[in-house]
Amino acid sequence: MNAPASQMGRSAEPVPAAGPFLLMDNVSRHFGTLRAVDGVTFEMNEGELRAVIGPNGAGKTTFFNLISGLFPPTSGRVVFAGEDITRQPIVRRVGAGIVRTFQITEIMPDLSVFENIRVGVETAARLNTRPWLSRAARADVIARTEELIGLVDLAGKEDRAVGELAHGDQRVVELALALSLKPRLLLLDEPTAGMGDHETDQMVELVRRLHREKGVTILFIEHDMGIVFGIAERITVLDQGRVLADGTPDMISADPRVRAAYLGTAA
Repeated sequence: MNAPASQMGRSAEPVPAAGPFLLMDNVSRHFGTLRAVDGVTFEMNEGELRAVIGPNGAGKTTFFNLISGLFPPTSGRVVFAGEDITRQPIVRRVGAGIVRTFQITEIMPDLSVFENIRVGVETAARLNTRPWLSRAARADVIARTEELIGLVDLAGKEDRAVGELAHGDQRVVELALALSLKPRLLLLDEPTAGMGDHETDQMVELVRRLHREKGVTILFIEHDMGIVFGIAERITVLDQGRVLADGTPDMISADPRVRAAYLGTAA
Protein backbone atom coordinates (compact mmCIF):
# COMPACT_ATOMS: atom_id res chain seq x y z
CA MET A 1 0.00 0.00 0.00
CA ASN A 2 1.30 3.45 -0.87
CA ALA A 3 1.54 6.10 1.83
CA PRO A 4 -0.53 9.24 1.43
CA ALA A 5 1.23 12.19 -0.18
CA SER A 6 1.63 13.93 3.18
CA GLN A 7 3.51 10.92 4.55
CA MET A 8 5.81 10.24 1.59
CA GLY A 9 9.54 10.33 2.39
CA ARG A 10 10.64 9.43 5.87
CA SER A 11 8.97 6.47 7.48
CA ALA A 12 8.37 8.01 10.90
CA GLU A 13 8.27 11.35 12.64
CA PRO A 14 11.72 12.22 14.05
CA VAL A 15 12.05 12.22 17.82
CA PRO A 16 13.17 15.59 19.21
CA ALA A 17 16.70 15.40 20.56
CA ALA A 18 17.84 16.59 23.95
CA GLY A 19 20.11 19.61 23.84
CA PRO A 20 20.54 22.00 20.91
CA PHE A 21 18.93 21.04 17.61
CA LEU A 22 22.11 22.13 15.83
CA LEU A 23 25.48 22.42 17.54
CA MET A 24 28.72 23.67 16.01
CA ASP A 25 31.30 22.84 18.65
CA ASN A 26 34.53 24.87 18.29
CA VAL A 27 34.44 24.37 14.51
CA SER A 28 37.20 25.60 12.22
CA ARG A 29 37.81 25.32 8.50
CA HIS A 30 41.18 26.30 7.08
CA PHE A 31 42.20 26.66 3.44
CA GLY A 32 45.96 26.75 3.66
CA THR A 33 46.76 29.76 5.82
CA LEU A 34 43.22 31.20 5.45
CA ARG A 35 41.02 30.53 8.47
CA ALA A 36 37.61 30.90 6.83
CA VAL A 37 35.87 29.69 9.99
CA ASP A 38 37.91 29.93 13.15
CA GLY A 39 36.80 28.24 16.37
CA VAL A 40 33.09 28.90 16.01
CA THR A 41 30.68 27.56 18.61
CA PHE A 42 27.02 27.94 17.67
CA GLU A 43 23.79 26.52 19.05
CA MET A 44 20.32 26.62 17.48
CA ASN A 45 17.04 25.28 18.81
CA GLU A 46 14.36 23.55 16.79
CA GLY A 47 11.67 25.92 15.57
CA GLU A 48 13.87 29.01 15.41
CA LEU A 49 13.99 31.56 12.58
CA ARG A 50 17.55 32.77 12.73
CA ALA A 51 19.92 34.92 10.66
CA VAL A 52 23.66 34.95 10.05
CA ILE A 53 25.16 38.27 8.98
CA GLY A 54 28.61 39.70 8.34
CA PRO A 55 30.63 41.42 5.62
CA ASN A 56 32.09 39.70 2.56
CA GLY A 57 34.78 37.31 3.70
CA ALA A 58 33.31 36.91 7.17
CA GLY A 59 32.91 33.14 6.67
CA LYS A 60 29.13 32.94 6.25
CA THR A 61 29.04 30.65 3.21
CA THR A 62 31.81 28.45 4.62
CA PHE A 63 29.77 28.22 7.81
CA PHE A 64 26.76 27.00 5.77
CA ASN A 65 28.96 24.58 3.83
CA LEU A 66 30.12 23.02 7.10
CA ILE A 67 26.52 22.52 8.23
CA SER A 68 25.31 21.10 4.91
CA GLY A 69 28.35 18.84 4.46
CA LEU A 70 29.90 20.35 1.35
CA PHE A 71 33.19 19.81 3.15
CA PRO A 72 34.21 18.68 6.64
CA PRO A 73 35.70 20.94 9.31
CA THR A 74 39.43 21.09 9.87
CA SER A 75 38.67 20.71 13.56
CA GLY A 76 35.67 20.65 15.86
CA ARG A 77 32.40 18.79 15.49
CA VAL A 78 28.89 19.25 14.11
CA VAL A 79 25.92 17.71 15.91
CA PHE A 80 22.39 17.65 14.49
CA ALA A 81 19.35 16.36 16.39
CA GLY A 82 21.63 14.65 18.88
CA GLU A 83 23.76 12.87 16.26
CA ASP A 84 27.38 13.66 15.44
CA ILE A 85 27.37 14.37 11.69
CA THR A 86 30.87 15.85 11.45
CA ARG A 87 32.02 13.33 8.84
CA GLN A 88 28.70 12.56 7.22
CA PRO A 89 28.40 13.33 3.47
CA ILE A 90 25.80 15.67 2.00
CA VAL A 91 23.40 12.90 1.01
CA ARG A 92 23.25 11.59 4.59
CA ARG A 93 22.59 15.06 5.93
CA VAL A 94 19.82 15.69 3.43
CA GLY A 95 18.30 12.39 4.47
CA ALA A 96 18.45 13.54 8.09
CA GLY A 97 16.63 16.74 7.14
CA ILE A 98 19.33 19.39 6.50
CA VAL A 99 18.38 21.06 3.21
CA ARG A 100 19.75 24.26 1.69
CA THR A 101 19.37 26.72 -1.13
CA PHE A 102 22.24 28.63 -2.71
CA GLN A 103 23.01 32.27 -3.44
CA ILE A 104 23.12 31.34 -7.14
CA THR A 105 19.83 29.67 -8.02
CA GLU A 106 20.06 25.88 -8.51
CA ILE A 107 17.17 24.80 -10.76
CA MET A 108 16.51 22.86 -13.99
CA PRO A 109 15.65 25.74 -16.32
CA ASP A 110 14.42 23.65 -19.27
CA LEU A 111 11.87 21.78 -17.16
CA SER A 112 8.53 23.19 -16.09
CA VAL A 113 7.78 24.37 -12.58
CA PHE A 114 5.76 21.20 -12.00
CA GLU A 115 8.54 18.94 -13.30
CA ASN A 116 11.20 20.64 -11.19
CA ILE A 117 9.23 20.17 -8.01
CA ARG A 118 8.12 16.67 -8.95
CA VAL A 119 11.78 15.61 -9.18
CA GLY A 120 12.25 16.73 -5.58
CA VAL A 121 9.11 14.94 -4.43
CA GLU A 122 10.18 11.68 -6.09
CA THR A 123 13.66 12.02 -4.58
CA ALA A 124 12.25 12.55 -1.08
CA ALA A 125 10.04 9.49 -1.50
CA ARG A 126 12.94 7.48 -2.96
CA LEU A 127 10.98 6.84 -6.11
CA ASN A 128 13.30 8.46 -8.65
CA THR A 129 15.36 5.29 -9.18
CA ARG A 130 12.38 3.11 -10.01
CA PRO A 131 11.81 2.25 -13.69
CA TRP A 132 8.05 2.73 -13.25
CA LEU A 133 5.55 3.91 -10.65
CA SER A 134 2.24 2.37 -9.71
CA ARG A 135 -0.88 4.41 -10.35
CA ALA A 136 -1.24 5.08 -6.61
CA ALA A 137 2.38 6.21 -6.24
CA ARG A 138 2.05 8.49 -9.26
CA ALA A 139 -1.10 10.00 -7.80
CA ASP A 140 0.70 10.62 -4.49
CA VAL A 141 3.59 12.35 -6.28
CA ILE A 142 1.19 14.57 -8.23
CA ALA A 143 -0.75 15.46 -5.10
CA ARG A 144 2.37 16.37 -3.13
CA THR A 145 3.76 18.40 -6.06
CA GLU A 146 0.50 20.34 -6.38
CA GLU A 147 0.47 20.90 -2.61
CA LEU A 148 3.94 22.49 -2.77
CA ILE A 149 3.02 24.63 -5.78
CA GLY A 150 0.09 26.00 -3.81
CA LEU A 151 2.19 26.48 -0.68
CA VAL A 152 4.69 28.76 -2.46
CA ASP A 153 2.02 30.58 -4.50
CA LEU A 154 3.05 29.33 -7.94
CA ALA A 155 -0.40 28.12 -8.98
CA GLY A 156 -1.03 29.08 -12.59
CA LYS A 157 2.66 28.89 -13.46
CA GLU A 158 3.16 25.14 -13.07
CA ASP A 159 3.38 24.45 -16.83
CA ARG A 160 5.88 27.20 -17.62
CA ALA A 161 9.57 26.43 -18.15
CA VAL A 162 11.45 27.67 -15.11
CA GLY A 163 14.04 29.37 -17.29
CA GLU A 164 11.32 31.65 -18.65
CA LEU A 165 10.21 32.88 -15.23
CA ALA A 166 11.22 36.11 -13.54
CA HIS A 167 14.21 35.81 -11.22
CA GLY A 168 12.03 36.02 -8.11
CA ASP A 169 9.85 33.14 -9.26
CA GLN A 170 12.94 31.07 -10.04
CA ARG A 171 14.09 31.57 -6.48
CA VAL A 172 10.67 30.46 -5.24
CA VAL A 173 10.92 27.30 -7.37
CA GLU A 174 14.28 26.55 -5.76
CA LEU A 175 12.70 27.02 -2.34
CA ALA A 176 9.86 24.66 -3.29
CA LEU A 177 12.46 22.10 -4.37
CA ALA A 178 14.09 22.41 -0.96
CA LEU A 179 10.72 22.00 0.76
CA SER A 180 9.99 18.89 -1.31
CA LEU A 181 12.84 17.19 0.58
CA LYS A 182 10.98 17.73 3.87
CA PRO A 183 13.64 19.74 5.71
CA ARG A 184 13.93 19.70 9.46
CA LEU A 185 16.49 22.48 9.11
CA LEU A 186 16.23 24.77 6.09
CA LEU A 187 19.35 26.76 5.18
CA LEU A 188 18.70 29.78 2.96
CA ASP A 189 21.76 31.45 1.44
CA GLU A 190 20.84 35.02 0.45
CA PRO A 191 17.20 34.14 -0.42
CA THR A 192 16.46 37.63 -1.78
CA ALA A 193 19.67 38.07 -3.80
CA GLY A 194 19.04 39.88 -7.09
CA MET A 195 15.39 40.57 -6.37
CA GLY A 196 13.44 43.79 -6.81
CA ASP A 197 11.47 45.30 -3.96
CA HIS A 198 8.19 43.53 -4.77
CA GLU A 199 9.87 40.14 -5.23
CA THR A 200 11.79 40.66 -1.98
CA ASP A 201 8.60 41.43 -0.07
CA GLN A 202 6.99 38.25 -1.44
CA MET A 203 9.98 36.09 -0.49
CA VAL A 204 10.14 37.56 3.00
CA GLU A 205 6.45 36.89 3.54
CA LEU A 206 6.86 33.32 2.26
CA VAL A 207 9.75 32.65 4.64
CA ARG A 208 7.78 34.15 7.52
CA ARG A 209 4.74 32.01 6.62
CA LEU A 210 6.77 28.80 6.36
CA HIS A 211 8.12 29.42 9.84
CA ARG A 212 4.87 30.58 11.42
CA GLU A 213 2.37 28.22 9.81
CA LYS A 214 4.48 25.18 8.96
CA GLY A 215 6.93 25.31 11.85
CA VAL A 216 10.00 25.04 9.63
CA THR A 217 13.30 25.66 11.42
CA ILE A 218 15.14 28.22 9.28
CA LEU A 219 18.68 29.57 9.32
CA PHE A 220 19.41 32.21 6.68
CA ILE A 221 22.23 34.39 5.43
CA GLU A 222 21.11 37.84 4.34
CA HIS A 223 22.83 41.13 3.53
CA ASP A 224 19.68 43.27 3.78
CA MET A 225 19.55 44.46 7.37
CA GLY A 226 15.91 45.48 7.03
CA ILE A 227 14.98 41.87 6.29
CA VAL A 228 17.22 40.48 9.01
CA PHE A 229 15.90 42.73 11.77
CA GLY A 230 12.36 42.39 10.45
CA ILE A 231 11.98 38.61 10.69
CA ALA A 232 14.87 36.97 12.58
CA GLU A 233 14.29 35.89 16.17
CA ARG A 234 18.04 35.71 16.82
CA ILE A 235 21.03 36.95 14.86
CA THR A 236 24.59 35.65 14.74
CA VAL A 237 27.24 38.06 13.50
CA LEU A 238 30.41 36.63 11.95
CA ASP A 239 33.60 38.61 11.44
CA GLN A 240 36.83 37.16 10.03
CA GLY A 241 35.59 33.64 10.62
CA ARG A 242 34.65 34.19 14.25
CA VAL A 243 31.44 34.95 16.13
CA LEU A 244 31.45 38.66 16.89
CA ALA A 245 28.01 38.76 18.51
CA ASP A 246 24.93 36.62 19.00
CA GLY A 247 21.52 37.54 20.36
CA THR A 248 18.09 38.98 19.74
CA PRO A 249 17.66 41.76 17.17
CA ASP A 250 17.47 44.31 19.99
CA MET A 251 20.69 43.00 21.51
CA ILE A 252 22.49 43.03 18.16
CA SER A 253 21.31 46.51 17.20
CA ALA A 254 22.49 47.82 20.57
CA ASP A 255 25.91 46.14 20.39
CA PRO A 256 28.47 48.89 19.70
CA ARG A 257 30.79 46.52 17.83
CA VAL A 258 28.03 45.51 15.44
CA ARG A 259 26.75 49.05 15.05
CA ALA A 260 30.24 50.27 14.18
CA ALA A 261 31.16 47.41 11.86
CA TYR A 262 27.93 46.57 10.02
CA LEU A 263 25.17 49.05 10.62
CA GLY A 264 27.11 52.21 9.83
CA THR A 265 26.60 53.75 13.26
CA ALA A 266 29.41 54.99 15.41
CA ALA A 267 30.06 53.04 18.61
